[in-house]
Amino acid sequence: MKINDKSLLKKLGAGDSIEEVCSAAGLSNEQFEKWWSTQLASRVPSSQGSRTSSANAEILRNKWGIPHIYAERDEDLFFGYGYAMAQDRLWQLDYLRRKAMGQLSEVLGPSSLETDTISHTLGLTQLAEAEVRRMSVRTRTRLDAFSSGINEFMIESGDLLPIEFDLLDYSPESWTSRDSVAIWAELRWYLTGRLPIIVIPELAKQTLDNDELYKAFLTGEAENESIVAKGMYPARHSNIGSVGQTVSDSSEGQGSNNWTIAGQLTASGLPLVASDPHIAFGSISCWYEAHLSGAGFNVAGTGYAGVPGLLFGRNEKVAWGLTNNICAQRDLYKEKENPEKPGYYLYDGQWEQAVKTTATITVKGQSPVTRTIRRTRNGPIVDEIIPEAASHTGPVSLRWMGEDPCDEISSMLDMNRANTANEFRKALRPWIVPTFSFVFADSEGHIGYQASGRLPIKKDWDRGYRPGWDPEHQWNETIRFEEMPSITDPSNGWIRSANNRTAPEDFPYPLSGVWSSGYRAQRIREMIESEATHTRETVNEMQMDVVAQRAVDTIPGLLQLLTGTNANNLDEEINILKNWDGRMSTDSVGASLFEVFFANWTEEVAAARFPANLVPLMAGASSGLSTELLTKDTSNWFPSGERAKSARRAMDKTIDNLSKDVGQDKSKWNWGTIHKVHLYHPLAQMGPIFSRLSRGGQG
Repeated sequence: MKINDKSLLKKLGAGDSIEEVCSAAGLSNEQFEKWWSTQLASRVPSSQGSRTSSANAEILRNKWGIPHIYAERDEDLFFGYGYAMAQDRLWQLDYLRRKAMGQLSEVLGPSSLETDTISHTLGLTQLAEAEVRRMSVRTRTRLDAFSSGINEFMIESGDLLPIEFDLLDYSPESWTSRDSVAIWAELRWYLTGRLPIIVIPELAKQTLDNDELYKAFLTGEAENESIVAKGMYPARHSNIGSVGQTVSDSSEGQGSNNWTIAGQLTASGLPLVASDPHIAFGSISCWYEAHLSGAGFNVAGTGYAGVPGLLFGRNEKVAWGLTNNICAQRDLYKEKENPEKPGYYLYDGQWEQAVKTTATITVKGQSPVTRTIRRTRNGPIVDEIIPEAASHTGPVSLRWMGEDPCDEISSMLDMNRANTANEFRKALRPWIVPTFSFVFADSEGHIGYQASGRLPIKKDWDRGYRPGWDPEHQWNETIRFEEMPSITDPSNGWIRSANNRTAPEDFPYPLSGVWSSGYRAQRIREMIESEATHTRETVNEMQMDVVAQRAVDTIPGLLQLLTGTNANNLDEEINILKNWDGRMSTDSVGASLFEVFFANWTEEVAAARFPANLVPLMAGASSGLSTELLTKDTSNWFPSGERAKSARRAMDKTIDNLSKDVGQDKSKWNWGTIHKVHLYHPLAQMGPIFSRLSRGGQG
């Protein structure tokens, strides 16, 4: 029986069920599964052997399929890099390009309109085009060669493209250097935008009764665990305003970690570097591992898909890793629009006309959609892309450092060629966005830390919106690279970062951000200090550590709260928590009980002071306060006697959640049962055939 593969794939992608397609094609279920497996297998490139490209680059793949690319000339090396990446990730590259340029709706339909609107509002395509025009000849040559490698693979593939193209019934356009830069620009936004983190304190400010409650809401966790310690910097400048604050993130288990340990503390006498990034998991990783050899490069590590250069890695002389520094590189400005003259906004006593542009978004299956984008002197009006709960707070404009001239790709490629720790640090000087926390070490034994990026110097760091009409709140200067947080060969012999506070409050310039709980940083410090001598094995053990420091610190207070209520029917839960060692082991019932409880507890904390429509948003930002309230309530967040009752309600809800999800047998409430990683394909929600492209985790 002859099957038209492309016709069947198109029907499946358009939403026809597998049963309908089988019936029309005369296929049994068994025949369909065999056909589907063949379709998938035929589009996967060989993960072994070698390949010589037309640009004199040799690509060798090891047993894991990781490409080792060899060439004598820059252009050939980066041609091979692009070719290998296209072999492995061509559809992902096109997806990331479309996401950055606001073109997802063209192939995915109206479900992607919100994402496309964000891209057009930010003007990521225009930013990328301007960046390519400013780029040095050396970087542009490498980018062009990288693009040519991607295009070479597209041409060679002919009609046999990754299966997503046939399911969605389209073909990719040729790749350009602009496309890679646009993808990088979108990553800048992903890591620094986070508009809810500004909206949340603004809503809190509008809702809470007094300053004490507002300050309590902004409480962080283990904030004394800063990356740069007291005494590692000069005194604060006297003309700098108030210190920054943080809004906590309830997801203690999320975030990146890195550390470096000097030779004085290692068995080899040479430094060790460890780094584990935690960007959201998916069935297609955003990271791409490779080895580049030749033309002055001999570097191995991991970069971001679609972008040439290795963000994490090592060469013959230097090793490095990074985490998101999370210092704020954007502000939201409350604007005053002229009620008699729409489109005019107040600034310094004068009404200024906003610049208006339109963006037309092509939408699969329906008419194009036009978006009107207005820009004040502060930036684009972003009312359409802030959380819905804050829709009444507009008009609001965005000032984002990512709109300034940037060129991190050049910086990254210089990092990859650095021969010393000092050269590596110098390579970071031009870095603008995002702010990263780099740790690094060299073969001479030096270790270091550098906060990369540019941070605005502001009059004050109050959270929430800034008055867009007040010149005093404009950005005028940035912190000089020499004055950014940094460490060189510390006497204690180690450096670590874990998305925690960058520096204490008396740092020369006030720093503000959405830093994660300091508990991960605390745990890393404790593990480093617990061993007199470190090896690769001890570092591996540290990376696999599962102690939940938040639980260790708060369970005594939680038990006291629960026993203060009518806890007769909580004996089993109390004993489970009392006997738990705080480790998130897959067989631990205590881990499940505490984590589900804490999620419910943050909702109770938020519900005590916020209206129901804000609770989901505020609960996710109240982990610091929620942690503190398990041991004490100095701010009178809860009415008298309500704190223990709320803890009891949260535990009752926890028991109900676990009973419904796992069953009544509490011995089966183990962490490995409820905590599984599912690697979803970006198209998984589009229908049954797309969900087959996802992968299930093992917990």
